[in-house]
Amino acid sequence: MVDGPLLPFDAGKPSVARLHDYALGGKDNFTVDRAMAAELEEIYPPAVALARDSREFQARAVGYVARQGIAQFIDVGCGMPTSPATHEVATVVNPDARVAYVDNDPMVITHTAALLARPGRVAAVPGDVCRPRDILAHGELTALINLSEPFCLILGVILDFVRPAEAEKVMAVLRDAMPAGSFVILCIGISNGAAGIAKDWDKAYCGVAKMYLHSRDQIKGYFTGLEIVEPGLTEARNWRTGQPHASTAPLPIDALAYVGRKPR
Repeated sequence: MVDGPLLPFDAGKPSVARLHDYALGGKDNFTVDRAMAAELEEIYPPAVALARDSREFQARAVGYVARQGIAQFIDVGCGMPTSPATHEVATVVNPDARVAYVDNDPMVITHTAALLARPGRVAAVPGDVCRPRDILAHGELTALINLSEPFCLILGVILDFVRPAEAEKVMAVLRDAMPAGSFVILCIGISNGAAGIAKDWDKAYCGVAKMYLHSRDQIKGYFTGLEIVEPGLTEARNWRTGQPHASTAPLPIDALAYVGRKPR
């Protein structure tokens, strides 16, 4: 890990943020990212669809939380700017909604600051999910988000790159810092008995990031003490789609969604 929250920029090496940007149809990615995305998709063809499922779930979840009266959002591991972005969804419900976008990729911070930052409404905050206290203490975040008032913490496909034992500690710090009435939105990868695929995928990520597929029990543990929003832990594509009969079965490697609220 580098000394500061930002990773060094290397245009010749794929980045997780740019891989997701490509999967979501964005343009802020390089040839090396597209080549790696093709390799990952060859190993596991649903990979791109899962990235889109995760993003669409996040938009639905943000809309739900905003309708519960939450106007502050901290989007950790936000990735490259894409639409609909968190602030776009939240401000449809509440024009005064505020969003702090947090990432450790320098290209993400640069692009977010250039394209999205709006004084008093949207900020780009350098931060590493493994350093939650530093994120919550960062001046650009505290200038925008009142941590004594309920807020929503978003962890969209970011704990996949954190060891489960460390993820548990990260979540404990964040839960303790959240005032009553706050929400957590989580999307995370899981292996449903597909150890071989997971191993090949992890090997493909070698040199870029280390992936960890967390168990359902581990994921549920991250929400200890929180009230779980229905339908509970489920596939991202099945979470509150508004189409009750459209649920699909789990995939060998899937994206799970979870939303919880800290009791008042």
